[in-house]
Amino acid sequence: MSDAVPTILLIQSSARREGSTTRGLASRLADRLAEAEGASVVVRDLADGVAHVDADWIAANFSAEEERSEAQRATLAGSDAMVEELRAASHVVVAAPIYNFGVPAALKAWVDQIARARVTFRYGPEGPEGLLRGKRAYIVAASGGTEVGGPMDFATGWLRHVLGFLGIADVTLIAADRQMARDDAVAAAEAAVDAAVPSRDAA
Repeated sequence: MSDAVPTILLIQSSARREGSTTRGLASRLADRLAEAEGASVVVRDLADGVAHVDADWIAANFSAEEERSEAQRATLAGSDAMVEELRAASHVVVAAPIYNFGVPAALKAWVDQIARARVTFRYGPEGPEGLLRGKRAYIVAASGGTEVGGPMDFATGWLRHVLGFLGIADVTLIAADRQMARDDAVAAAEAAVDAAVPSRDAA
């Protein structure tokens, strides 16, 4: 039996280092989950940079693993590390500010790096099968004017679909949306975070 401490994987994607609603809410949620689960938090901050898929990456990814050159292995090293973070995590918290009705480019790039055929999903007789089952995920979204779940929200539904495609079907959405119109948006989201993870002391 492994004595490894479980991990909560926190994906930060806001370009703003300070004053970001999603950064604050997602960190709050990850910390509460870590306390409740006796886990540690692993942070992947996409503002630090995430490579975009290019021709070299595609060639390396679709070559047989045992036949890859050292250069191809180096090309996939960053992707491999991100995949291992996902595999190791019991819970995944994705901070997703809504930029122009969708996710930040860095978050899309992260998805491209971790959605890999034969690695995090595969195709079988019944169609695609996610290989990251048994995990729970949280999407923490924020927007200035876009209504989360509304007709102009192309971010949260897409993220939920991607996670489900990879086998993570248990997904909770917490949103601080329409902040330009709602004075209570952040406070309501903070309350939702606290309600999503009951304290260990709660009886």
